[in-house]
Amino acid sequence: MISNWLAAALSRRNIHYGWVMVGVTFLAALISAGTVGAPGVFIVPLQKEFGWSTAEISSALSIRFILFGLMAPFAAALLNRYGLRNVTLAAQLIVVSALVLSLGMTQVWQLVALWGVVIGIGTGMTALVLGATIATRWFAARRGLVVGIMTASVATGQLVFLPLLASLTERYGWRLALGFVCIMLGVSALAVLLAMRDRPSDVGLRPFGDEGTEPLPAPPVSHGSITGVALGTLRDASKSTAFWILFATFFVCGASTNGLVQVHLIPMCLDFGIPQVQAASLLAAMGIFDFFGTIMSGWLSDRYDNRWLLFWYYGLRGLSLIFLPFSDFSFYGLSIFAMFYGLDWIATVPPTVRLTAQKFGPERANLVFGWIFAGHQLGAGTAAFGAGLSRTVYQSYLPAFFIAGALCVFASLIVLALSRQPKPQPQTAMA
Repeated sequence: MISNWLAAALSRRNIHYGWVMVGVTFLAALISAGTVGAPGVFIVPLQKEFGWSTAEISSALSIRFILFGLMAPFAAALLNRYGLRNVTLAAQLIVVSALVLSLGMTQVWQLVALWGVVIGIGTGMTALVLGATIATRWFAARRGLVVGIMTASVATGQLVFLPLLASLTERYGWRLALGFVCIMLGVSALAVLLAMRDRPSDVGLRPFGDEGTEPLPAPPVSHGSITGVALGTLRDASKSTAFWILFATFFVCGASTNGLVQVHLIPMCLDFGIPQVQAASLLAAMGIFDFFGTIMSGWLSDRYDNRWLLFWYYGLRGLSLIFLPFSDFSFYGLSIFAMFYGLDWIATVPPTVRLTAQKFGPERANLVFGWIFAGHQLGAGTAAFGAGLSRTVYQSYLPAFFIAGALCVFASLIVLALSRQPKPQPQTAMA
């Protein structure tokens, strides 16, 4: 097989196959991020073509965000039962099918069914849980850095796709832009098929950084149902205060990022006379800052108290959201916002994953993180609908941004209630 040949070739150069897994997952998540972020570009074209209100379109996106999150704990169980490659390929097939069918939609209910329900389920079958699973399964060292790299793919997806999709939409219409997304998903699926494997033992390796000599234990066999495993994990985790603190802070994370800025920043900029392509470029600029900020966050989370990292991330994000309405939407003001907001857009993920593993153990980390991520997407869905409703009722998005900023400040305070863990020691290993 290609993966075995590649693993052997890389091993001769002292490079672990786990980094190939990181690369393949990065590509899949990057293209998925383009799929998830694309509706922010399409809101105004859909309004012009079909006469749908912002609240109607936002309701579909809200459903997608919620299902995307609620699928996460079940996705972890699916990944454990059926394997990383099989589940990832199935998820990409579901998303592509929904996107192709949506090229012919003409009614709001079709938008809700395809972009809300089907794409929500498809993208939720992997979500951030895939990256967390690879980090804990393929790496015994540098897990925080690995999570940071794979999470940064979301920022890179915006950087690569949103300005391009905005330009294609402006010149040729939203359908051609959506067709381009489908082609890229096909490229991603081919890479997953050829290179993704479930465990290091599949290519004759130990996890990266594992210098042990004892035989690795066989993968645990799950005999329970997918639903039973996921709900059993929730029952056990919900007895812990740490779970609810992480759940609540990640709810705020989703409400202040995916549901608010990713969906509504472009149409809000249009309200202030900023062209769509320029607004998409603003998101891309945030993506540049977030790419480096998230990777740096992963590096920091391997070395410092993750509670204090989250305190600063949420606090600075909240202040940037509160600042935005006072920026006058000038080039200078928006540049300051893009820098401060972009640096910690999803920098919260590596510390949250590490805290989850510390509190609940590496074996259950992906399952528990799946439920915490469900909180993230519940927040995203709430903000996606709430901001759209604010625009429809008050003719302004600004109340939603003020509320999100206040919630971030609140999250920065409650995360300190988590009990302190021993300070992580810097980890060293050969590449």
